[in-house]
Amino acid sequence: MSETRIGTIERAFQLAKQGACRSVSDIRERLTAEGYEGVFSHLNGMSIRRQLNAALEARGVAATIDTDDE
Repeated sequence: MSETRIGTIERAFQLAKQGACRSVSDIRERLTAEGYEGVFSHLNGMSIRRQLNAALEARGVAATIDTDDE
């Protein structure tokens, strides 16, 4: 039986809402460590970064300016 892994974006929001990540950069690093591919391209858009920062803020984590060009 094969395991179905959730998509990169869905996992990013899980990490933002309940993980130990404190920034979009932390989320990128965690996703990469978990074996997700193309993480930077998935999380590079301004809209997705704003949404992830909003999810972090909702959890009480101060948003950070994320200007990574990795």
